[in-house]
Amino acid sequence: MTGPVLAGHTPGVVLDDRGVGQAAALATRLAALPLDAVVTSPLERCQQTATAILSAQRAAGREPQWSVDERIVEVRYGDWTGRPIKELAKDPLWKVVQAQPSAVTFPSGERMADMQARGVAAVREWNARLGEDAVWVACTHGDVIKAILADAHGMHLDMFQRIVADPCSVSAVRYTDSRPFVLRTNDTGGDLAVLAPPAKPRRRRRPAAPDATLGGGAGGGAV
Repeated sequence: MTGPVLAGHTPGVVLDDRGVGQAAALATRLAALPLDAVVTSPLERCQQTATAILSAQRAAGREPQWSVDERIVEVRYGDWTGRPIKELAKDPLWKVVQAQPSAVTFPSGERMADMQARGVAAVREWNARLGEDAVWVACTHGDVIKAILADAHGMHLDMFQRIVADPCSVSAVRYTDSRPFVLRTNDTGGDLAVLAPPAKPRRRRRPAAPDATLGGGAGGGAV
């Protein structure tokens, strides 16, 4: 959610009409996937999006687990919360946020590195808890998404500003014992059905290979 003011943890910040429409469109796209869980930040705007996703899943005859996880909440911007972006862009710390976020601690707020650590820990824990064939959604915030993707790409946090995470976009990561595989980044309109797990055969199938395919893959693939 973008705007002229840094919303942060300001209470009562909800989706506007455009945001409600984006959340509904996202929920419709995700209805192609049998979700095992919907995990959301406790902030209202994320819970609105998560509720739309859950409603679409229920309309499809599913009942995914619903959880609120504080570890995927928005960055704690401290004294920057509620201030105009134009004003913040003149603060010397702004340039550090852009070029070296790993060195940033917001005034009376959170270290960016701590935000990444909690977000990555949450995603990895949920992934392990739900199992290798599970498909689940984390409804969180732009900087948190970018930090999680940076980790999945094996990028230093100082590179995370190169990643874009638009409102109600989809980024998908498959975690294995050896490494994460980034399947989608900032997807705002593609078909998501390909991310569904393969149908379980009667005989036990071999687990998804943890190694990357030399020369590239065949497209799509299991998650």
